[in-house]
Amino acid sequence: MDLTTDYMGLSLPTPLVAGASPLSQDIKNVEALQAAGAGAVVFHSIFEEQLSREAEAISRSIEQSTDVSAESQSFFPQMHDFKVGPEIYLEHLAVAKQRVSIPIIASLNCTSAAGWTDYARQIQQAGADALELNVYLVPTDPKIPGSQIEQVYLDILAAVRQAVTIPVAIKLSPFFSSMANMLTRLDRAGADGLVLFNRFYQPDIDLRELSVGPHLVLSTTDDLRLPMRWIAIMYGRLKASLAASSGVHTGSDAAKMILSGASVVQVVSSLLLHGIGHLTRMRDELTAILAEKGYDSVSQARGVLSQRTAGQPEAFERANYMETLASYA
Repeated sequence: MDLTTDYMGLSLPTPLVAGASPLSQDIKNVEALQAAGAGAVVFHSIFEEQLSREAEAISRSIEQSTDVSAESQSFFPQMHDFKVGPEIYLEHLAVAKQRVSIPIIASLNCTSAAGWTDYARQIQQAGADALELNVYLVPTDPKIPGSQIEQVYLDILAAVRQAVTIPVAIKLSPFFSSMANMLTRLDRAGADGLVLFNRFYQPDIDLRELSVGPHLVLSTTDDLRLPMRWIAIMYGRLKASLAASSGVHTGSDAAKMILSGASVVQVVSSLLLHGIGHLTRMRDELTAILAEKGYDSVSQARGVLSQRTAGQPEAFERANYMETLASYA
């Protein structure tokens, strides 16, 4: 079985991609992911706010040392002695590139135009094979229209595309009023890959403490239906590669996404739940399913169950909606 796939012009040995997660923070994990069957690894996201806070904290610490005697000041390190900003992330990425042969995709999450472009350039210089833009926007101002939010995504993509030459993917939320239109505009704006979808983590309320705090919930297989639907709708209509994210826990899940039209599937929650070795089981199950259905390769199976051949996708969706309701009765 030929599991190789093309993602944003990169040749991957398998379509199973380890998505952005804490696993990539350890080089040994990156090596283990390759051995388990990962076709690529998306590094954990680098956040502009976090880097800024670290730099400010170090700067304040050094400034406090100026209050001591001149004789003892020589014992305090200077600002240039610290690794601030993205240096640690970039060095980690460079080491990973030396230790594994599969593509390493960096993940970037910024808040300023300068941050997106400056860090993107540094990531490319560090040797990343591609860059995934983790755009995490939750607009709460009722005066801001949806069109303005859409333009933010397009502006970020355009700025980064001008700053780097490596492939650029953009990870989207599912909350656009016209998803097909948004994906098409991003495709035309130069996105090499579209990752469907980013999971927004909602906070929870602690009734005992009367406080609001983070609440991480890992995905389940049921979560794959939303990205699978839109991948099936958009397959064959875009130049950009489609990556499935959310809900891929088994080889069966991966097979469904590929049949819908995905070039790759990103796996995170199942690896956090079952360990890196689970990726091998997913690869073996995917291979068995495709072989059973008579396919010789991933590329042969891709998009077989997409809506590419449907003359009226909207009518297809309505018919599926009615059929789903009727099936329960």
